[in-house]
Amino acid sequence: MVISMREVDPVFKGAGQKDGLEIWRIEKLQAVSVPRESHGKFFTGDCYIILKTSALKNGSFCQEIHYWLGKDTSQDEAGIAVIKTVELDAALGGRAVQYREVQGNETEKFLSYFKPCIIPEEGGAASGFRQAVVNEREYVARLFVCKGKHTVQVKEVPFARASLNHDDILILDTKSKIFQFNGLNSSIQERAKALEVVQYLKDANHEGKCDVAVVDDGKLMADADAGEFWGLFGGFAPLPKKTFSELDGKDNDFPSKLLCVNEDQTFPLDCEDLTRELLDSTKCYFLDCGSELYVWMGRETVLEDRKQAGLAAEQLLREGNRPRSHIIRLMEGFETVIFRSKFSKWPKKVETVVSVESRGKVAALLKRQGFNVRGVAKAAPLKEESQAHIDCTGNLQVWRVNDCEKTFLSFYEQCKFYSGDCYIFQYSYRGDDEENCLIGTWFGQKSIEEERSAATSLAHMMVDSLKFEAVLVRLYEGKESIEFFTIFQNLVIFKGGASTGYKKYVSENGTEDDTYSDNGVALFRVQGSGPENMQAIQVDTAAPSLNSSYCYILHDGDTLFTWVGNLSSSMDHGLAERQLDVLKPNLQSRLLKEGSESDQFWKLLGSKCEYPRQKIARDQESDSRLFSCTFSKVMLQAREIFNFMQDDMMTEDIYILDCHSSVFIWVGQHVDTNIRAHALSIGEKFLELDILMENLSQETPLYVITEGSEPLFFTRFFFTWDSAKSAMHGNSFERRLSIVKNGGKPIRDKPKRRPTSSSHTGRCIVPDKPQRRTTSSSPDHARVRGRSPSFTVLAANFENPNARNLSTPPVATKPSPRTTPRTSPEPGKPHQRADSIAAISALFEQPRPNLIPKSRKGRAVNKHQPEASKTEPEANANETTPAAEDGQTVTPAKQEDAKEGQPEDVEGLPVYPYDRLRTSSTDPATAIDQARREMYLSSAEFREKFGMTKEAFAKLPKWKQTRLKITLQLF
Repeated sequence: MVISMREVDPVFKGAGQKDGLEIWRIEKLQAVSVPRESHGKFFTGDCYIILKTSALKNGSFCQEIHYWLGKDTSQDEAGIAVIKTVELDAALGGRAVQYREVQGNETEKFLSYFKPCIIPEEGGAASGFRQAVVNEREYVARLFVCKGKHTVQVKEVPFARASLNHDDILILDTKSKIFQFNGLNSSIQERAKALEVVQYLKDANHEGKCDVAVVDDGKLMADADAGEFWGLFGGFAPLPKKTFSELDGKDNDFPSKLLCVNEDQTFPLDCEDLTRELLDSTKCYFLDCGSELYVWMGRETVLEDRKQAGLAAEQLLREGNRPRSHIIRLMEGFETVIFRSKFSKWPKKVETVVSVESRGKVAALLKRQGFNVRGVAKAAPLKEESQAHIDCTGNLQVWRVNDCEKTFLSFYEQCKFYSGDCYIFQYSYRGDDEENCLIGTWFGQKSIEEERSAATSLAHMMVDSLKFEAVLVRLYEGKESIEFFTIFQNLVIFKGGASTGYKKYVSENGTEDDTYSDNGVALFRVQGSGPENMQAIQVDTAAPSLNSSYCYILHDGDTLFTWVGNLSSSMDHGLAERQLDVLKPNLQSRLLKEGSESDQFWKLLGSKCEYPRQKIARDQESDSRLFSCTFSKVMLQAREIFNFMQDDMMTEDIYILDCHSSVFIWVGQHVDTNIRAHALSIGEKFLELDILMENLSQETPLYVITEGSEPLFFTRFFFTWDSAKSAMHGNSFERRLSIVKNGGKPIRDKPKRRPTSSSHTGRCIVPDKPQRRTTSSSPDHARVRGRSPSFTVLAANFENPNARNLSTPPVATKPSPRTTPRTSPEPGKPHQRADSIAAISALFEQPRPNLIPKSRKGRAVNKHQPEASKTEPEANANETTPAAEDGQTVTPAKQEDAKEGQPEDVEGLPVYPYDRLRTSSTDPATAIDQARREMYLSSAEFREKFGMTKEAFAKLPKWKQTRLKITLQLF
């Protein structure tokens, strides 16, 4: 690109170096900078150049240029705006897309910079006109027409009855009151957006102090506001329908035409299909699409040719009498998605370095002329690791799908997945001010379609039973989200499968069953960001599976190796040590650093060969984009909302937030039930369309979020989020009207979500009395899922803080001899924690005042009696504890441990169902010892709630440990 710096206006020096807006106005055929306090104020007789600089998450800047032409601007000023826009783009390195904006026909992207609207004032710089301060006794009433569902175009119209119509929304701004007239054919979303303009006029013209009234077209009610409104127009009279000539017409669709620009003339190219090969880097081209005219400039064109191409585009629209068409100018290598979609064949976008070099040359020339230009601007880079933005100390339940049914997994099995199976998980946790629930499906790479469909259907049923207050997520193996790994904390993914679906997969594909065997040869890759987010994933037992960025665990029966890559970190080494306690707790591992492997190691991998040795880049979040969706069984239409915020999402619509690594489908509360049921299908269709041409994988994580149940990992993509807005009553228009009339403050009409019971599990989704658990990762505080703060404090007295896996959830393995005494653990129970839990259990079993006197046991208690009178504590002298030989007290737990033959249902107490023994039960059991409710559960209830078989339950001699766990859940 050849640039003469004499033709670049010095006013553009340093432009585009920071995030935000920069505006210049054409005054006396020169570009003059507009101060920040005047941004958003436009005059009909002026031309403006607007530069929007956005800081991307990859650390770079993206620039877009708009030049705005007022309806009263002169042709000379319009031509200067075109030339100055090309010069500004050249100063930025020729990377910015340039848009032509005409007053009254601005693009949605341009209007999104100045929310809620722009209202141009009469006059301009040439006449020295400025809006006069209204000091007159009478306030000059003004009438505005508003159009738009996502962004609002505001136009002042004559204050006359003829300006009213059935299709638009009109706002009448008077001295004491602002009226909004809703046309009969306008939508709820358009009415809600127009109220944002009402709020803007209220604040700008009335200092936020005036009345607001709404008048509905076609409703002839005895309303004082309606009577006052029509009185200003001389009385009520029916409005005529618009004639065809009055309708706002759009350019008819016609085939796109490609024209080559040569000096001041254009020549159409005769071609059946548009392909990238038709564009020459040394020329400029027009792509005429009717409503849009694209000006494509080759990167080897000179600056003067680009200016002439811009002026020729303006002339083409004037000659064709097409004032509403947009002109979009773009440089080779930085084409927009919409432009590329016009061509039948377009190669994958390749990052060009020519423009960067060009900008560097421009910067060097400007610097020699005395300008302080830094070259290519860079934003602050992101942190290498992303956060999950979810509490990892909630309650987790997992089911494996077998055929069309789900099988509940015990606490010791829920973090062990097989790549041939499908799983459903339910995670409940505490949010900022309410209870949150996440229900998801996980599909292994070798799972069959029948079980995937069954898992999806079962998950939908679980969400339906919670009245859509849970977030639904669909995940595939290898494409999991950071939230998934965080809530599982310590996940192991094995090869093979445990369901009948995997056996069907093996038989149909004729493959060998490679289900993991503890005594066979297996290789695991260890990954994660810390003790609370680590995974061991079984990979092919071959040398190409290695990578210098990771640590690996290789075992063959009793032979155990830990392989440490040269590019792995000390944190990776620590995670590998922790995973050894999960996979092979009773074996000592042999540490091998990359480059010092033994022959036995390579023999287990088959042979020594090349493997990746480069640094693996951590995944970084892409910039998020919001789309409004219109869905039918035949097609999906998505429309992007620029510079989005919470208020852009209406309760009657469905929106998609594309973050590239994850896709969120937000469903409003007033969306039709039949459409809501297809929310996941809408997300799948969005991935298939790939509107932004990002090459999105069909296995990208999909989240379905219902309005009012937004989790933090969704709301963090918005600059601000007010949960009270989704708790308001009514549709989007009624909510916005309430906010406008109440001074801009939303009033919560719906109660906060409370813990609810799930009928499909029989268990409480969240504790009835949830407590905020600590999220500190300090080694001094053990973080185990499901522990309350009081339990953690007690456990700290019995657990060794220096033991490995302190922050790791318990796993169904025997403890490692590296961290515990070399004693053979008793089969079927944890070795290290048994004594600690028994000691903690003793604290719960110590003698305490009986909450219900023995005289009242077995007798019904009056339900209408006050709670205080139902429990009269009295000392129980008969329940004294014998002394031990050393003079210390023997706890009841130890007495019961000595009686291993004692039956499960002790003391001859009656047995009650689990739901009647919970503190939140609607039909609580009466005449029981409230402090020991678990004693009234039968053995079958214990086994069912704890998820253990009868044989496994019988192997536990300290059955009080189980009762202690159930006791915590009862509360």
